[in-house]
Amino acid sequence: MRVSREQAEENRRRVIEAAGRLFRERGFDGVGLNDLMGAVGLTQGGFYKQFKSKDDLAVQACDQVLADSTERLTCIVESGVDDPLASILNQYLSGAHREQIGEGCIFPALGPDAARHSPALIQSFEAGIKSYLEILGRAMRATLTHVGETDSTVVLSTMVGALMLSRLVEDETLSNQILDSAIKSLLNRNDRPEAQAL
Repeated sequence: MRVSREQAEENRRRVIEAAGRLFRERGFDGVGLNDLMGAVGLTQGGFYKQFKSKDDLAVQACDQVLADSTERLTCIVESGVDDPLASILNQYLSGAHREQIGEGCIFPALGPDAARHSPALIQSFEAGIKSYLEILGRAMRATLTHVGETDSTVVLSTMVGALMLSRLVEDETLSNQILDSAIKSLLNRNDRPEAQAL
């Protein structure tokens, strides 16, 4: 039975969305085509009508995850909060984000994995990193008294590294300490007295 162009596009969107979640949960090599298609109630036969390969899907899924994440971060910066950097850090370096690997940031979930894959996937991540750095720079300019006191690459590297490490320990106290220490370090670096109280 033929599906309409609209239904085919909706199926494609659902597969990309499911792939973004499953790849973050299990890694690129931990998800097969049956898993991907089964997650949205489709058969493997339709996969190659929508995607050239699993790598092609991985790039499209990562592009979509990064676009969604960039939009969320942009909304925080543009929301008018007094301290957008603190808002971003408190959401990113939270216990809830630590537990939501399949819904969370793609960099700690898939970064090491992506570095071993195709150049197209690495380019997708590089573009995402540049977007995050631009948004963090905007958040810092809206937060800092003196622009440029902290490099956005330091902020992003600390965020991603701390979240990744917090997921690697079973000791919840240590895991929370890693997250809290990263927040305090980054906010104290901005010399904001109200940030030091967090």
